[in-house]
Amino acid sequence: MAGIYIHIPFCKQACHYCDFHFSTQTDLKSKMVEMICKELVLQKDYLGKDCRIKTIYFGGGTPSLLNKEEISAILQTISLHYNLDLEELTIEANPDNLSPAKLQELKSLQFDRLSIGIQSFHDEVLQFYNRSHDAKESLKVIENARKAGFEKLSIDLMYGFPQANHELWKKDLQTAITLDPGHISSYCLTIEPGTALGNWTQKGKFLPASEDFSADQFEIMQAYLERAGYIQYEISNFGKAHAFAVHNTNYWKGIPYLGIGPSAHSFDGKNRQHNIANNAQYIKSLENGSINFEKDLLSREDLINEYILTSLRTIWGTDLQKLENQFDVSLLDLQKSAIHDFQEDGLITLKDQYLVLTKEGKLLADYIAGKLFL
Repeated sequence: MAGIYIHIPFCKQACHYCDFHFSTQTDLKSKMVEMICKELVLQKDYLGKDCRIKTIYFGGGTPSLLNKEEISAILQTISLHYNLDLEELTIEANPDNLSPAKLQELKSLQFDRLSIGIQSFHDEVLQFYNRSHDAKESLKVIENARKAGFEKLSIDLMYGFPQANHELWKKDLQTAITLDPGHISSYCLTIEPGTALGNWTQKGKFLPASEDFSADQFEIMQAYLERAGYIQYEISNFGKAHAFAVHNTNYWKGIPYLGIGPSAHSFDGKNRQHNIANNAQYIKSLENGSINFEKDLLSREDLINEYILTSLRTIWGTDLQKLENQFDVSLLDLQKSAIHDFQEDGLITLKDQYLVLTKEGKLLADYIAGKLFL
């Protein structure tokens, strides 16, 4: 069982917070699709010849900028060269390029899940982020998607936008709950170097929200979404029962995946690799019949620590028996003192050989995981 991630490195415009790899110049779009298909063929044995592909995820960038023929070419290449047993076919999209016609087009290509980058339902916030849609489009997109026949929907929301109080964030949450997409991914506004917000912050033109302010908004989100029947099955992801994202859940469970496209990452269960984050160089290398990538050789300790980091973020927690069976490691013995302290502080619980974060512990997930690392 494994997944395929396709990175489409194009966007209509640059969001002020984004440090993902993308370009607003789309003149190489057709050539990029051709090279993505070529990489798919070259990498057909990366996950093993008998591996069954359970999920395909088109991310970016904004993959919905591709036309029907371009998306179809990628899907057909996967179908020809991989063993498919699909449970989920997802594409990321923005509200402004999900017209009724585009939604029907995506439906005809057999996509069964949409991940929609809404971020906020307020124009003032969207304009500040330099998003390419407005609040009206944010409100309409769920209705249009349902009319097109999509049942599995996810929306992205962003918290931590600096304000005098939390009223705007509470309104965003209430609007999302009213629309009830079934799945909500929510991330804190982070100031990344090299972005517009990073540059403004460095020059003193922008003052980010405090850590306490963002932490308060995280806890408000937990309370609102829990009351609405959403389960926080991963730190940043909330879903109704049976609406969890299969593809992303497999990342956190350490299931192998193949990443295709510039800057895409792959994991074969033992090592990681990542493609070059440069469109022109990515294309050039594939035109010459090779893939420009770097490989990260993971030690036994790396694999253990990665598993602790990712699994602890989930509702299922870290399987201590798996660590013993797969790596001959008893985390309860090695980190007895730290685990005891976290239990005493109400940050972690031990349930049938699983270490699971409490609601309070989720706010400190990375810190706790780091203290448990070998």
